[in-house]
Amino acid sequence: MNVETQTQRLRIVVKVGTSSLTHDTGRLNLHNMDLLARTLSDLEGMGHEIVLVSSGAIGVGATKLGLKERPKELRMKQAAAAVGQCAIMHLYDKLFGEYNRMVAQILLTGEDVDAPVRAEHLHNTFESLLELGVIPVVNENDSVSSAEIETGKCKVLGDNDTLSAIVARLVGADLLVLLSDIDGLYDADPHGNPDAKLIHHVDAVTPELRAMAGGAGTWRGTGGMQTKLNAAEIAMAAGVDMVITNGARVEDLYGIVAGEDIGTRFSAGKRAK
Repeated sequence: MNVETQTQRLRIVVKVGTSSLTHDTGRLNLHNMDLLARTLSDLEGMGHEIVLVSSGAIGVGATKLGLKERPKELRMKQAAAAVGQCAIMHLYDKLFGEYNRMVAQILLTGEDVDAPVRAEHLHNTFESLLELGVIPVVNENDSVSSAEIETGKCKVLGDNDTLSAIVARLVGADLLVLLSDIDGLYDADPHGNPDAKLIHHVDAVTPELRAMAGGAGTWRGTGGMQTKLNAAEIAMAAGVDMVITNGARVEDLYGIVAGEDIGTRFSAGKRAK
């Protein structure tokens, strides 16, 4: 969908990455989490419907368990995810509750969104929660599914950028916002090229555009710009605008919702090629 006016009520999916939720130490960034909860609660108070897709379970669980690095063995990753998801949801419940908002946890596997009957049930659950004024908090069910942990094992999911686009399509969102550790898509690697320029508008994900994208993100997360371009293709094909922006400036969500030139906006006015 095209950029909407500020007064129009939107259904918005916001994805927050591990790097935005945690410090370099791997511990939860409470300041950022509180700011996220406050901003999303305020947007919901303005009449928008909010769905939050949140990463971080494995990283947070590993830190809480006292592990010095991200586990390498699948069963240990899944155990860390179980511990970390509990910690993250406990904090979300507390922080959103401070702003008089209620949250609900939804953990998904590839089969949940791929099977038509399950997808219909999921859609109805989201609709009911949003109707009740509840903010769904979504993550992949890493304790059961290995799609994100062992990339490529599932044709549907595999990272939370893709998951957020699938969720945006499932709920019929107007806007998908990916909060990342970078301001948006650049025409060159901004870490190595000081002359790199931010691209504000994209109408189609082309091979040339993919050539500009870098590799994976930080050690705390699994996503890179390529996964965000994959998400953009899914979102645009479903008629959903997508914006990549810096999660360090959560307040920018107000301007993004109002249609301002913040980050990189992938417009669904044209289908991705």
